[in-house]
Amino acid sequence: MLAERVLKIVPKEVWSKRYDQIMDFERMLAENKVLLLKFYLHISKEEQAERFRERLANPHKYWKFSNADLTTRQRWDKYIDAYEDMLNATSHESARWHVVPSDRNWYRDYVITRAVVRAMEGLKMKWPKPAEDLSKVRVV
Repeated sequence: MLAERVLKIVPKEVWSKRYDQIMDFERMLAENKVLLLKFYLHISKEEQAERFRERLANPHKYWKFSNADLTTRQRWDKYIDAYEDMLNATSHESARWHVVPSDRNWYRDYVITRAVVRAMEGLKMKWPKPAEDLSKVRVV
């Protein structure tokens, strides 16, 4: 819904309904005991420019770059506004967004790992008990 909004691919009446559709889908998943973790990996405009320069300086990274990236970059502020609206409209108790500063990969990885570990600890998972007493079973 972001590109659709920024590039005016479809009218607002179309893309704005998708917020509710996303929320409905996520609520259905949560009602069925699905744990949802959503991460928005944000890099600064300066970091994006540096990454583009690195890709253009290294032929082994050419595959990561497209001239379309520069066209999209020209709409940076419009995309940021669209992301902010999307994050606010689709964050709810069952599925909150984790906005992760991602200029440094090590920090991005740390924040995501910490969130995943905390979520898993919150599940209070335990090894299942065996259906029968196996303490005297021996394999020969």
